Amino acid sequence: MHLHKEGYKIILATVLVVTLLYLTVWLFVPWWQLQLIIYIGLSVELIWTISFFRVPNRSVNLNESTILASADGKVVAVEEVVETEFFNDRRIMISVFMSPFNVHVNWYPFSGKVIYTKYHKGKYLAAYNPKSSTNNERNTIVVENSNGKAVLLRQIAGVMARRIISYAKKDDTVKQGDEFGIIRFGSRVDFFIPIDAKVNVKIGDKVSAQKTIIAYF
Repeated sequence: MHLHKEGYKIILATVLVVTLLYLTVWLFVPWWQLQLIIYIGLSVELIWTISFFRVPNRSVNLNESTILASADGKVVAVEEVVETEFFNDRRIMISVFMSPFNVHVNWYPFSGKVIYTKYHKGKYLAAYNPKSSTNNERNTIVVENSNGKAVLLRQIAGVMARRIISYAKKDDTVKQGDEFGIIRFGSRVDFFIPIDAKVNVKIGDKVSAQKTIIAYF
């Protein structure tokens, strides 16, 4: 396990602020009981900030016929919808909600070529809200495999998230399990898969990125 590069500045800033607050409490708060409570709260905040940017070392469950989870979290939606941004046809949407305690790095679900990517400004509704898929700040990536099967991935900001980071660029050749971005600090990833794909998860399932098969082509 290691820390994600996008977290270095935030972790350093948090360490500096927490250290300053430690000193302030030590100098100006006379009651040791209150000092202890504040120290515990500050320590929890620091530990959480560091853990948020953790990147686990995993072996990828490689298979050309599978669509792997791109994010850790809980499946909150599995339904047939009309996708209107790129495909303009019916797709199966699988949504994975990431709590503030999940790993927030995102990985490609299968190997192929990036054929579309677009960032959208938006609101910060709760990520489990169905409207967040189209109303929130979000980033869309479409990947197509060698057989012409394409999946749309949508990174969606949540209430706490204020920045979506994506490294995907059009015409990139990508490998199943490679990283394509990270979302800070609580969010969701939607998958719009072909209507004839075989879904392998249900609402309420907990999934692990790079490991859990969410569907088969």
